[in-house]
Amino acid sequence: MHNNESNIMNYETVTLNELDDNNSELVILDQTRLPGEIKFLHLQDINSIRQAIYLLQVRGAPAIGVAAAFGIYIAAKNINTEIYSEFLSQFRKFKEYLNSARPTAVNLSWALTRMEQVIINNQDKSIHEIKNLLRLEALAIKSEDAEMCRKIGEHGLTLIKDGDGILTHCNAGQLATAKYGTALAPIHLGRERGMNFHVYCDETRPLLQGARLSAFELISDGVDTILICDNMASQVMKNGWVNAVFVGCDRVASNGDACNKIGTSGVAILAKYYNIPFYVLGPTSTIDMSIKTGNEIIIERRPPEEITQMWYQKRMAPEGVKVYNPAFDVTSHELITAIITEHGIARPPYTQSLREIFERKE
Repeated sequence: MHNNESNIMNYETVTLNELDDNNSELVILDQTRLPGEIKFLHLQDINSIRQAIYLLQVRGAPAIGVAAAFGIYIAAKNINTEIYSEFLSQFRKFKEYLNSARPTAVNLSWALTRMEQVIINNQDKSIHEIKNLLRLEALAIKSEDAEMCRKIGEHGLTLIKDGDGILTHCNAGQLATAKYGTALAPIHLGRERGMNFHVYCDETRPLLQGARLSAFELISDGVDTILICDNMASQVMKNGWVNAVFVGCDRVASNGDACNKIGTSGVAILAKYYNIPFYVLGPTSTIDMSIKTGNEIIIERRPPEEITQMWYQKRMAPEGVKVYNPAFDVTSHELITAIITEHGIARPPYTQSLREIFERKE
């Protein structure tokens, strides 16, 4: 199936399929095949689920969290013991194994810890009952994600108007979440209401998610989409074509420093120079109040081959060249106009406003 045959907005990125009493599968839209092919993977074991997260077949912080919740439930379902302590011990081994797939996105560890808490809170119940509660919790994580994204979209939509030009970096749309996305949620919601935007998608190294994924889903939704290489953002801003920058996030520190796909901090610096508002959009599950600044965030390093040869018929870079290939960078809170969550819009100083967001959440 090719992208011109269907609207990607009609598909779910991550789903749980119950095959029978004993077997379940995680069904994901393989994002490494896009935009050329719409292909779903049906994964039934923890090794293939971890591999799918590591290889970015499922990606985007919220979608990773949902996939991890379904994945750990499937693994737990296959733990063959009726002894609580043994069940918890095996579960924690699976949790640690899945968590090691991607170190930067906080949603992965957040979802796994939330699933673990179900077991801890239900020590008095049978293993069969606990397994069922894990299934319900995983489904809740997915449904809550879709609702969170809609609310983020509603808040974000108040910051733009019909006809605006918006620049985005990487992919934080429906493909990265259960529904709508984070950074692209205002655009998709606006489209549902007949609004039109001009969206500039940075190509975005190392895996070209802007070119392959954001551009793909925006065109699917009928959005006027203009693809640019990352080093063209300054010229596009100078031309006066960008009214706002919307980006997602993989982890936000308590002071508002935001970690997102590599190159985001450069976009923020340019936006500051051209006096363009720079907005970070993400659910509160992505905000890590346990860390003070972005300096504490572990930055994932990707294989050199993703730059030197992955996208070319023949190797592009010379043999033996050294490659530095970080997947993310951290944008200083000083460059961020506002952080948009499902519980409202946080503005500087973020140490105060993010705390208020969490109080509202309670």
